[in-house]
Amino acid sequence: MVRANYWASLLSLPIRPVNGAQINERQTEVAVKYPAFNISVPIDHFHNDSFYEPHSDGFYNMRYWFDAQYHKPGGPVIVLCGGETSGADRLPFLEKGIVAQLAQATNGIGVILEHRYYGESWPVPDLSTPNMRFLTTDQALADTAYFAQHVQFAGLEHLDLTSNTTAYIAYGGSYAGAFVAFLRKLYPETYWGAISSSGVSEAIWDYWKYFEAAAVYAPAGCAETTQKLTNVVDNILLGKKGTEYVSQVKAVFGLPNVTLDADFASALSSGIYSLQSYNWDPEESSDEFFVYCANVTSDTVLYPATEPLRERVGELIETGGWANESETLTNRMLNYIGYVRGETAATCTDENQDECFGTASGEGLGENFAAFDISQTWRSWPWQYCTQWGYIQTGDTPEGVLPLVSRTMDLAYGSAICQTAFNLTEPADVDAINKHGGFGISYPRLAIIDGEWDPWRAATPHASGLAERADTLDEPFKLIAGGVHHWDENGRFPNETTSELPPSAVAEVQKAEAHFVQKWMQEWKLEQAKRAVASTA
Repeated sequence: MVRANYWASLLSLPIRPVNGAQINERQTEVAVKYPAFNISVPIDHFHNDSFYEPHSDGFYNMRYWFDAQYHKPGGPVIVLCGGETSGADRLPFLEKGIVAQLAQATNGIGVILEHRYYGESWPVPDLSTPNMRFLTTDQALADTAYFAQHVQFAGLEHLDLTSNTTAYIAYGGSYAGAFVAFLRKLYPETYWGAISSSGVSEAIWDYWKYFEAAAVYAPAGCAETTQKLTNVVDNILLGKKGTEYVSQVKAVFGLPNVTLDADFASALSSGIYSLQSYNWDPEESSDEFFVYCANVTSDTVLYPATEPLRERVGELIETGGWANESETLTNRMLNYIGYVRGETAATCTDENQDECFGTASGEGLGENFAAFDISQTWRSWPWQYCTQWGYIQTGDTPEGVLPLVSRTMDLAYGSAICQTAFNLTEPADVDAINKHGGFGISYPRLAIIDGEWDPWRAATPHASGLAERADTLDEPFKLIAGGVHHWDENGRFPNETTSELPPSAVAEVQKAEAHFVQKWMQEWKLEQAKRAVASTA
Protein backbone atom coordinates (compact mmCIF):
# COMPACT_ATOMS: atom_id res chain seq x y z
CA MET A 1 0.00 0.00 0.00
CA VAL A 2 1.18 3.52 -0.66
CA ARG A 3 0.61 4.64 2.91
CA ALA A 4 2.71 1.69 3.95
CA ASN A 5 5.32 3.03 1.54
CA TYR A 6 5.15 6.43 3.22
CA TRP A 7 5.59 5.00 6.70
CA ALA A 8 8.27 2.61 5.44
CA SER A 9 10.30 5.58 4.27
CA LEU A 10 9.95 7.14 7.73
CA LEU A 11 11.11 3.83 9.15
CA SER A 12 14.20 3.86 6.96
CA LEU A 13 13.24 0.46 5.61
CA PRO A 14 13.20 -0.79 2.02
CA ILE A 15 9.89 0.14 0.41
CA ARG A 16 9.38 -2.77 -1.91
CA PRO A 17 10.91 -6.22 -1.40
CA VAL A 18 12.25 -8.04 -4.43
CA ASN A 19 11.73 -11.78 -4.99
CA GLY A 20 9.78 -11.95 -1.73
CA ALA A 21 9.29 -15.72 -1.54
CA GLN A 22 12.95 -16.38 -2.29
CA ILE A 23 14.07 -13.86 0.32
CA ASN A 24 11.73 -15.32 2.97
CA GLU A 25 13.16 -18.79 2.33
CA ARG A 26 16.68 -17.45 2.67
CA GLN A 27 15.80 -15.60 5.88
CA THR A 28 14.46 -18.84 7.33
CA GLU A 29 17.74 -20.61 6.52
CA VAL A 30 19.76 -17.86 8.20
CA ALA A 31 17.50 -17.91 11.27
CA VAL A 32 18.11 -21.64 11.68
CA LYS A 33 21.85 -21.10 11.33
CA TYR A 34 21.94 -18.46 14.07
CA PRO A 35 19.77 -19.23 17.12
CA ALA A 36 18.63 -16.33 19.27
CA PHE A 37 19.87 -15.73 22.82
CA ASN A 38 18.67 -13.38 25.55
CA ILE A 39 20.39 -11.23 28.13
CA SER A 40 18.51 -9.77 31.10
CA VAL A 41 18.77 -5.97 31.02
CA PRO A 42 17.34 -3.23 33.28
CA ILE A 43 14.11 -1.72 32.04
CA ASP A 44 15.02 1.69 33.48
CA HIS A 45 18.65 2.83 33.58
CA PHE A 46 17.90 6.39 34.73
CA HIS A 47 16.16 6.53 38.08
CA ASN A 48 17.10 10.19 38.53
CA ASP A 49 15.27 11.31 35.41
CA SER A 50 11.63 12.26 36.01
CA PHE A 51 10.75 11.58 32.37
CA TYR A 52 10.63 7.87 33.17
CA GLU A 53 8.34 8.10 36.20
CA PRO A 54 7.00 5.88 37.51
CA HIS A 55 10.38 4.17 37.49
CA SER A 56 10.96 0.45 37.21
CA ASP A 57 13.40 -1.82 39.03
CA GLY A 58 12.59 -4.68 36.69
CA PHE A 59 14.59 -6.41 33.97
CA TYR A 60 13.62 -7.62 30.51
CA ASN A 61 15.07 -10.03 27.97
CA MET A 62 16.99 -8.34 25.16
CA ARG A 63 17.60 -10.62 22.19
CA TYR A 64 20.90 -11.12 20.38
CA TRP A 65 22.66 -13.46 17.98
CA PHE A 66 26.36 -14.19 17.58
CA ASP A 67 28.88 -15.98 15.37
CA ALA A 68 32.21 -16.97 16.95
CA GLN A 69 33.65 -18.96 14.03
CA TYR A 70 36.44 -16.42 13.44
CA HIS A 71 37.24 -15.81 17.09
CA LYS A 72 40.78 -16.04 18.37
CA PRO A 73 42.16 -14.78 21.69
CA GLY A 74 42.50 -11.02 21.68
CA GLY A 75 39.90 -10.51 18.95
CA PRO A 76 37.15 -7.90 19.38
CA VAL A 77 33.39 -8.23 19.59
CA ILE A 78 31.74 -6.57 16.58
CA VAL A 79 28.22 -5.46 17.58
CA LEU A 80 25.74 -4.51 14.89
CA CYS A 81 23.03 -2.46 16.57
CA GLY A 82 19.70 -3.54 15.14
CA GLY A 83 17.91 -0.21 15.15
CA GLU A 84 14.22 0.23 14.38
CA THR A 85 13.31 -3.29 13.26
CA SER A 86 13.47 -6.86 14.43
CA GLY A 87 17.06 -7.95 14.98
CA ALA A 88 16.29 -11.05 12.93
CA ASP A 89 16.14 -8.79 9.86
CA ARG A 90 19.85 -8.04 10.34
CA LEU A 91 21.06 -11.66 10.37
CA PRO A 92 22.33 -11.61 6.76
CA PHE A 93 24.94 -9.08 7.85
CA LEU A 94 26.19 -11.57 10.43
CA GLU A 95 26.48 -14.29 7.82
CA LYS A 96 28.11 -12.45 4.91
CA GLY A 97 27.77 -8.71 5.44
CA ILE A 98 29.81 -6.12 7.27
CA VAL A 99 29.76 -7.98 10.61
CA ALA A 100 31.15 -11.16 9.06
CA GLN A 101 33.77 -9.18 7.15
CA LEU A 102 35.02 -7.30 10.19
CA ALA A 103 34.96 -10.37 12.43
CA GLN A 104 37.03 -12.29 9.90
CA ALA A 105 39.49 -9.42 9.47
CA THR A 106 40.06 -9.07 13.23
CA ASN A 107 39.57 -12.60 14.63
CA GLY A 108 36.45 -11.28 16.27
CA ILE A 109 32.98 -12.37 17.34
CA GLY A 110 30.09 -10.98 15.35
CA VAL A 111 26.89 -9.93 17.15
CA ILE A 112 23.45 -8.68 16.14
CA LEU A 113 21.84 -6.85 19.06
CA GLU A 114 18.13 -6.10 19.05
CA HIS A 115 16.86 -2.68 20.11
CA ARG A 116 14.35 -2.47 22.95
CA TYR A 117 10.70 -2.35 21.78
CA TYR A 118 11.48 -4.19 18.53
CA GLY A 119 11.39 -7.83 17.48
CA GLU A 120 10.97 -9.78 20.72
CA SER A 121 12.77 -7.37 23.08
CA TRP A 122 9.84 -5.94 25.02
CA PRO A 123 10.36 -4.28 28.44
CA VAL A 124 6.59 -3.76 28.87
CA PRO A 125 3.48 -5.97 28.65
CA ASP A 126 1.65 -3.74 26.16
CA LEU A 127 2.16 -0.63 24.04
CA SER A 128 -0.25 1.76 25.68
CA THR A 129 1.11 5.29 25.65
CA PRO A 130 2.24 5.29 29.33
CA ASN A 131 4.22 2.13 28.63
CA MET A 132 6.09 3.78 25.76
CA ARG A 133 8.01 6.02 28.17
CA PHE A 134 10.98 3.64 28.37
CA LEU A 135 11.48 3.81 24.60
CA THR A 136 14.11 6.50 24.24
CA THR A 137 17.44 6.47 22.48
CA ASP A 138 19.24 7.10 25.78
CA GLN A 139 17.67 4.02 27.40
CA ALA A 140 18.58 1.89 24.38
CA LEU A 141 22.15 3.20 24.41
CA ALA A 142 22.42 2.20 28.06
CA ASP A 143 21.14 -1.28 27.11
CA THR A 144 23.89 -1.59 24.54
CA ALA A 145 26.56 -0.61 27.05
CA TYR A 146 25.10 -3.02 29.62
CA PHE A 147 25.28 -5.83 27.07
CA ALA A 148 29.01 -5.29 26.52
CA GLN A 149 29.64 -5.12 30.25
CA HIS A 150 27.75 -8.32 31.18
CA VAL A 151 27.35 -10.72 28.26
CA GLN A 152 28.49 -14.33 28.39
CA PHE A 153 28.49 -16.13 25.04
CA ALA A 154 27.17 -19.69 24.98
CA GLY A 155 30.04 -22.14 24.64
CA LEU A 156 32.55 -19.47 25.64
CA GLU A 157 31.48 -19.00 29.25
CA HIS A 158 35.01 -19.84 30.39
CA LEU A 159 36.25 -16.64 28.76
CA ASP A 160 35.72 -13.09 29.97
CA LEU A 161 34.57 -11.47 26.75
CA THR A 162 33.00 -8.42 28.33
CA SER A 163 34.27 -4.91 27.68
CA ASN A 164 36.45 -5.26 30.78
CA THR A 165 38.90 -7.37 28.78
CA THR A 166 37.73 -7.21 25.15
CA ALA A 167 37.51 -4.44 22.57
CA TYR A 168 33.95 -3.72 21.48
CA ILE A 169 33.37 -2.16 18.05
CA ALA A 170 29.84 -1.02 17.14
CA TYR A 171 28.32 -0.74 13.69
CA GLY A 172 24.94 0.71 12.74
CA GLY A 173 23.10 1.94 9.67
CA SER A 174 20.56 4.79 9.41
CA TYR A 175 18.98 5.42 12.84
CA ALA A 176 21.32 2.78 14.20
CA GLY A 177 24.19 4.63 12.52
CA ALA A 178 23.49 7.74 14.56
CA PHE A 179 22.92 5.48 17.55
CA VAL A 180 26.41 3.96 17.45
CA ALA A 181 27.97 7.39 16.96
CA PHE A 182 26.30 8.49 20.20
CA LEU A 183 27.29 5.19 21.82
CA ARG A 184 30.97 5.79 21.10
CA LYS A 185 30.78 9.31 22.52
CA LEU A 186 28.71 8.50 25.62
CA TYR A 187 30.32 5.16 26.50
CA PRO A 188 33.93 5.50 25.30
CA GLU A 189 35.27 3.14 27.97
CA THR A 190 32.87 0.41 26.85
CA TYR A 191 32.94 0.76 23.06
CA TRP A 192 36.45 1.15 21.68
CA GLY A 193 35.25 2.23 18.24
CA ALA A 194 32.17 2.67 16.09
CA ILE A 195 31.19 2.84 12.41
CA SER A 196 28.23 5.09 11.69
CA SER A 197 26.82 4.27 8.25
CA SER A 198 24.18 6.66 6.88
CA GLY A 199 23.95 7.81 10.47
CA VAL A 200 21.21 10.44 10.80
CA SER A 201 22.89 12.24 13.68
CA GLU A 202 20.92 15.48 13.20
CA ALA A 203 17.30 15.12 14.29
CA ILE A 204 15.05 17.34 12.15
CA TRP A 205 11.32 17.90 12.68
CA ASP A 206 10.39 19.08 9.14
CA TYR A 207 12.55 16.90 6.93
CA TRP A 208 11.57 18.25 3.50
CA LYS A 209 15.16 17.64 2.44
CA TYR A 210 14.43 13.91 2.28
CA PHE A 211 13.75 14.51 -1.42
CA GLU A 212 16.91 16.52 -2.03
CA ALA A 213 18.84 13.46 -3.25
CA ALA A 214 16.12 12.54 -5.74
CA ALA A 215 16.08 16.13 -7.01
CA VAL A 216 19.83 16.08 -7.61
CA TYR A 217 20.56 12.49 -8.67
CA ALA A 218 17.44 11.28 -10.49
CA PRO A 219 17.85 10.34 -14.17
CA ALA A 220 17.68 13.27 -16.57
CA GLY A 221 14.29 14.95 -16.64
CA CYS A 222 12.75 12.86 -13.85
CA ALA A 223 12.94 15.41 -11.04
CA GLU A 224 11.92 18.32 -13.27
CA THR A 225 8.92 16.46 -14.68
CA THR A 226 7.86 15.29 -11.21
CA GLN A 227 8.07 18.85 -9.90
CA LYS A 228 5.90 20.17 -12.74
CA LEU A 229 3.29 17.43 -12.55
CA THR A 230 3.18 17.74 -8.76
CA ASN A 231 2.67 21.46 -9.20
CA VAL A 232 -0.21 20.81 -11.59
CA VAL A 233 -1.85 18.62 -8.95
CA ASP A 234 -1.14 21.14 -6.17
CA ASN A 235 -2.50 24.08 -8.12
CA ILE A 236 -5.74 22.13 -8.45
CA LEU A 237 -5.91 20.70 -4.90
CA LEU A 238 -4.93 23.99 -3.27
CA GLY A 239 -6.02 26.58 -5.84
CA LYS A 240 -9.25 25.03 -7.08
CA LYS A 241 -10.54 23.59 -3.80
CA GLY A 242 -14.26 22.90 -3.91
CA THR A 243 -14.40 22.76 -7.71
CA GLU A 244 -15.00 19.85 -10.06
CA TYR A 245 -11.31 19.92 -11.00
CA VAL A 246 -10.35 18.29 -7.69
CA SER A 247 -12.60 15.30 -8.31
CA GLN A 248 -11.45 15.17 -11.93
CA VAL A 249 -7.76 14.96 -11.07
CA LYS A 250 -8.44 12.22 -8.52
CA ALA A 251 -10.52 10.32 -11.06
CA VAL A 252 -7.93 10.34 -13.85
CA PHE A 253 -5.40 8.78 -11.50
CA GLY A 254 -7.90 6.05 -10.59
CA LEU A 255 -8.32 7.30 -7.01
CA PRO A 256 -11.74 8.99 -7.03
CA ASN A 257 -12.74 7.80 -3.55
CA VAL A 258 -9.75 9.04 -1.57
CA THR A 259 -11.38 11.71 0.56
CA LEU A 260 -8.48 13.75 1.94
CA ASP A 261 -6.50 15.65 -0.67
CA ALA A 262 -3.23 14.95 1.15
CA ASP A 263 -3.99 11.22 1.20
CA PHE A 264 -4.56 11.36 -2.55
CA ALA A 265 -1.30 13.26 -3.08
CA SER A 266 0.54 10.80 -0.86
CA ALA A 267 -0.80 7.93 -2.98
CA LEU A 268 0.84 9.52 -6.02
CA SER A 269 4.27 9.76 -4.40
CA SER A 270 5.51 6.18 -4.10
CA GLY A 271 7.67 6.33 -7.24
CA ILE A 272 9.74 9.34 -6.24
CA TYR A 273 9.95 7.97 -2.70
CA SER A 274 11.57 4.73 -3.79
CA LEU A 275 15.15 5.94 -4.31
CA GLN A 276 15.89 4.73 -0.77
CA SER A 277 15.09 1.15 -1.81
CA TYR A 278 17.79 1.00 -4.49
CA ASN A 279 20.79 -1.12 -3.46
CA TRP A 280 23.71 -2.76 -5.23
CA ASP A 281 22.71 -6.07 -3.60
CA PRO A 282 19.81 -7.69 -5.52
CA GLU A 283 18.54 -9.33 -2.32
CA GLU A 284 18.01 -5.89 -0.82
CA SER A 285 17.18 -3.78 -3.85
CA SER A 286 14.22 -2.46 -5.78
CA ASP A 287 14.65 -0.66 -9.10
CA GLU A 288 11.25 1.03 -8.71
CA PHE A 289 12.76 4.52 -8.65
CA PHE A 290 14.20 4.05 -12.11
CA VAL A 291 11.04 2.36 -13.40
CA TYR A 292 9.07 5.38 -12.20
CA CYS A 293 11.51 7.84 -13.75
CA ALA A 294 11.46 5.98 -17.07
CA ASN A 295 7.68 6.35 -17.06
CA VAL A 296 7.42 10.06 -16.36
CA THR A 297 10.24 11.06 -18.70
CA SER A 298 8.96 9.12 -21.72
CA ASP A 299 7.44 11.22 -24.48
CA THR A 300 5.79 8.11 -25.88
CA VAL A 301 2.55 6.97 -24.26
CA LEU A 302 3.38 3.72 -22.50
CA TYR A 303 -0.16 2.89 -21.39
CA PRO A 304 -2.59 2.82 -24.35
CA ALA A 305 -5.52 2.61 -21.95
CA THR A 306 -4.84 6.20 -20.90
CA GLU A 307 -5.32 7.64 -24.42
CA PRO A 308 -9.05 8.38 -23.89
CA LEU A 309 -7.94 10.72 -21.07
CA ARG A 310 -5.81 12.91 -23.34
CA GLU A 311 -8.24 15.80 -23.67
CA ARG A 312 -9.13 15.80 -19.99
CA VAL A 313 -5.46 15.65 -18.99
CA GLY A 314 -4.69 18.59 -21.27
CA GLU A 315 -7.40 20.59 -19.54
CA LEU A 316 -6.05 19.68 -16.12
CA ILE A 317 -2.52 20.72 -17.11
CA GLU A 318 -3.88 24.06 -18.34
CA THR A 319 -5.95 24.51 -15.18
CA GLY A 320 -2.90 23.61 -13.14
CA GLY A 321 -0.90 26.47 -14.63
CA TRP A 322 1.32 24.68 -17.15
CA ALA A 323 -0.50 25.34 -20.43
CA ASN A 324 2.75 26.61 -21.96
CA GLU A 325 4.26 23.11 -21.63
CA SER A 326 1.10 21.13 -22.29
CA GLU A 327 2.46 19.53 -25.44
CA THR A 328 5.36 17.92 -23.55
CA LEU A 329 3.63 17.31 -20.24
CA THR A 330 0.48 15.63 -21.58
CA ASN A 331 2.15 12.37 -22.63
CA ARG A 332 4.25 12.36 -19.48
CA MET A 333 1.19 12.89 -17.29
CA LEU A 334 -0.60 10.07 -19.13
CA ASN A 335 2.35 7.83 -18.26
CA TYR A 336 2.26 9.05 -14.66
CA ILE A 337 -1.43 8.20 -14.54
CA GLY A 338 -0.80 4.75 -16.04
CA TYR A 339 1.95 4.12 -13.51
CA VAL A 340 -0.17 5.16 -10.51
CA ARG A 341 -3.17 3.21 -11.72
CA GLY A 342 -1.10 0.07 -12.16
CA GLU A 343 1.16 0.31 -9.12
CA THR A 344 -1.14 1.96 -6.60
CA ALA A 345 -4.83 2.19 -7.46
CA ALA A 346 -4.92 -1.44 -8.61
CA THR A 347 -3.94 -2.63 -5.13
CA CYS A 348 -7.32 -1.59 -3.72
CA THR A 349 -10.97 -1.68 -4.75
CA ASP A 350 -12.62 1.68 -5.42
CA GLU A 351 -14.97 1.42 -2.47
CA ASN A 352 -12.08 0.74 -0.07
CA GLN A 353 -9.72 3.50 -1.19
CA ASP A 354 -9.99 5.48 2.04
CA GLU A 355 -9.20 2.33 3.99
CA CYS A 356 -6.15 1.68 1.81
CA PHE A 357 -4.78 5.18 1.49
CA GLY A 358 -6.41 7.15 4.29
CA THR A 359 -4.86 8.35 7.53
CA ALA A 360 -7.72 9.69 9.62
CA SER A 361 -8.50 6.35 11.27
CA GLY A 362 -5.15 4.71 10.81
CA GLU A 363 -6.58 2.38 8.20
CA GLY A 364 -3.77 3.27 5.81
CA LEU A 365 -1.35 1.62 8.21
CA GLY A 366 -3.44 -1.51 8.30
CA GLU A 367 -3.59 -1.07 12.07
CA ASN A 368 -6.11 -0.01 14.69
CA PHE A 369 -4.95 2.96 16.72
CA ALA A 370 -7.06 1.77 19.65
CA ALA A 371 -5.14 -1.52 19.98
CA PHE A 372 -2.14 -1.59 22.33
CA ASP A 373 -1.09 -5.24 22.50
CA ILE A 374 2.51 -6.23 21.71
CA SER A 375 1.52 -7.25 18.19
CA GLN A 376 1.08 -3.54 17.36
CA THR A 377 4.79 -3.32 16.60
CA TRP A 378 4.24 -0.40 14.20
CA ARG A 379 3.93 1.87 17.26
CA SER A 380 7.61 1.79 18.19
CA TRP A 381 9.26 3.91 15.52
CA PRO A 382 6.42 6.48 15.29
CA TRP A 383 6.80 6.95 19.04
CA GLN A 384 10.50 7.61 18.56
CA TYR A 385 10.11 10.10 15.74
CA CYS A 386 7.09 11.78 17.32
CA THR A 387 8.91 12.30 20.63
CA GLN A 388 12.59 12.77 19.72
CA TRP A 389 13.66 12.34 16.10
CA GLY A 390 11.17 14.07 13.80
CA TYR A 391 11.91 13.38 10.13
CA ILE A 392 8.41 14.24 8.96
CA GLN A 393 8.87 14.18 5.19
CA THR A 394 6.94 17.06 3.66
CA GLY A 395 6.49 19.08 0.50
CA ASP A 396 7.34 22.25 2.43
CA THR A 397 10.21 23.38 0.21
CA PRO A 398 11.43 26.99 0.39
CA GLU A 399 9.63 29.57 -1.70
CA GLY A 400 10.70 29.35 -5.33
CA VAL A 401 11.64 25.66 -5.13
CA LEU A 402 9.03 23.31 -6.54
CA PRO A 403 8.64 20.22 -4.34
CA LEU A 404 8.76 16.62 -5.56
CA VAL A 405 5.77 15.71 -3.39
CA SER A 406 2.62 17.71 -2.81
CA ARG A 407 2.54 20.72 -0.51
CA THR A 408 -0.63 19.20 0.94
CA MET A 409 1.75 16.70 2.58
CA ASP A 410 2.70 19.22 5.23
CA LEU A 411 3.78 18.93 8.86
CA ALA A 412 0.21 18.70 10.13
CA TYR A 413 -0.46 15.80 7.80
CA GLY A 414 2.80 13.97 8.40
CA SER A 415 2.60 14.30 12.17
CA ALA A 416 -1.10 13.44 12.46
CA ILE A 417 -0.14 9.96 13.66
CA CYS A 418 1.53 11.52 16.70
CA GLN A 419 -1.73 12.93 17.97
CA THR A 420 -3.95 10.08 16.80
CA ALA A 421 -1.80 7.27 18.17
CA PHE A 422 -0.23 8.92 21.23
CA ASN A 423 -2.12 12.18 21.88
CA LEU A 424 1.08 14.15 21.25
CA THR A 425 0.49 17.66 19.96
CA GLU A 426 3.92 19.28 20.26
CA PRO A 427 6.86 18.81 17.85
CA ALA A 428 9.46 16.20 18.72
CA ASP A 429 12.10 17.27 21.23
CA VAL A 430 14.93 17.07 18.69
CA ASP A 431 17.29 18.73 21.18
CA ALA A 432 17.21 15.46 23.14
CA ILE A 433 19.04 13.94 20.18
CA ASN A 434 21.06 16.86 18.85
CA LYS A 435 22.68 17.42 22.24
CA HIS A 436 24.91 14.47 21.31
CA GLY A 437 26.53 16.35 18.43
CA GLY A 438 24.15 16.51 15.47
CA PHE A 439 25.84 17.33 12.17
CA GLY A 440 29.08 17.99 13.99
CA ILE A 441 29.43 14.74 15.88
CA SER A 442 33.04 13.65 16.04
CA TYR A 443 35.06 11.39 18.29
CA PRO A 444 38.29 9.38 18.12
CA ARG A 445 37.74 5.99 16.47
CA LEU A 446 34.34 7.03 15.13
CA ALA A 447 33.95 6.44 11.40
CA ILE A 448 31.35 8.33 9.35
CA ILE A 449 30.28 6.48 6.16
CA ASP A 450 27.52 7.85 3.92
CA GLY A 451 26.00 7.39 0.47
CA GLU A 452 26.17 10.15 -2.12
CA TRP A 453 22.59 9.55 -3.34
CA ASP A 454 21.04 8.75 0.04
CA PRO A 455 17.77 10.58 0.85
CA TRP A 456 18.98 10.60 4.47
CA ARG A 457 22.32 12.22 3.66
CA ALA A 458 20.84 15.64 4.47
CA ALA A 459 20.60 14.54 8.13
CA THR A 460 24.20 13.26 8.32
CA PRO A 461 27.62 14.91 8.71
CA HIS A 462 27.93 14.60 4.91
CA ALA A 463 24.96 16.93 4.32
CA SER A 464 25.57 19.40 1.52
CA GLY A 465 26.78 22.78 2.71
CA LEU A 466 28.73 21.46 5.69
CA ALA A 467 32.49 21.87 5.92
CA GLU A 468 34.45 18.94 4.48
CA ARG A 469 36.30 16.91 7.09
CA ALA A 470 39.64 15.16 6.89
CA ASP A 471 39.44 11.43 6.24
CA THR A 472 41.86 9.78 8.67
CA LEU A 473 42.40 6.31 10.07
CA ASP A 474 41.40 7.60 13.49
CA GLU A 475 38.24 9.35 12.26
CA PRO A 476 37.38 7.99 8.81
CA PHE A 477 35.01 10.19 6.80
CA LYS A 478 33.93 8.54 3.57
CA LEU A 479 31.21 9.15 0.98
CA ILE A 480 30.29 6.21 -1.28
CA ALA A 481 30.05 7.53 -4.83
CA GLY A 482 26.61 6.69 -6.25
CA GLY A 483 25.71 4.94 -3.01
CA VAL A 484 22.36 5.13 -1.32
CA HIS A 485 21.38 3.91 2.19
CA HIS A 486 24.17 2.17 4.23
CA TRP A 487 25.44 0.34 1.13
CA ASP A 488 28.51 -0.94 2.99
CA GLU A 489 26.36 -3.13 5.26
CA ASN A 490 25.63 -5.83 2.68
CA GLY A 491 27.93 -8.58 1.54
CA ARG A 492 28.01 -11.50 -0.92
CA PHE A 493 29.68 -14.90 -0.69
CA PRO A 494 32.78 -15.31 -2.92
CA ASN A 495 31.05 -18.01 -4.96
CA GLU A 496 28.04 -15.86 -5.78
CA THR A 497 27.57 -14.38 -9.25
CA THR A 498 30.21 -11.81 -10.17
CA SER A 499 27.59 -9.32 -11.33
CA GLU A 500 26.16 -9.32 -7.80
CA LEU A 501 29.43 -8.48 -6.09
CA PRO A 502 29.80 -5.02 -4.58
CA PRO A 503 30.61 -2.21 -7.00
CA SER A 504 34.12 -0.86 -6.64
CA ALA A 505 33.03 2.13 -4.54
CA VAL A 506 31.46 -0.22 -1.96
CA ALA A 507 34.30 -2.76 -2.08
CA GLU A 508 36.84 0.00 -1.46
CA VAL A 509 34.95 1.30 1.57
CA GLN A 510 34.53 -2.19 3.03
CA LYS A 511 38.25 -2.83 2.54
CA ALA A 512 39.01 0.48 4.24
CA GLU A 513 36.71 -0.41 7.14
CA ALA A 514 38.58 -3.67 7.72
CA HIS A 515 41.87 -1.74 7.58
CA PHE A 516 41.02 1.00 10.04
CA VAL A 517 39.36 -1.41 12.48
CA GLN A 518 42.55 -3.50 12.38
CA LYS A 519 44.47 -0.33 13.22
CA TRP A 520 42.09 0.42 16.06
CA MET A 521 42.78 -3.08 17.38
CA GLN A 522 46.52 -2.45 17.29
CA GLU A 523 45.89 0.63 19.43
CA TRP A 524 43.75 -1.47 21.77
CA LYS A 525 46.52 -4.00 22.27
CA LEU A 526 49.05 -1.25 22.97
CA GLU A 527 46.66 0.29 25.48
CA GLN A 528 46.15 -3.06 27.18
CA ALA A 529 49.91 -3.59 27.39
CA LYS A 530 50.34 -0.17 29.00
CA ARG A 531 47.63 -0.95 31.53
CA ALA A 532 49.24 -4.29 32.35
CA VAL A 533 52.59 -2.59 33.00
CA ALA A 534 50.95 0.10 35.11
CA SER A 535 49.11 -2.46 37.22
CA THR A 536 52.35 -4.25 38.11
CA ALA A 537 54.37 -1.12 38.79
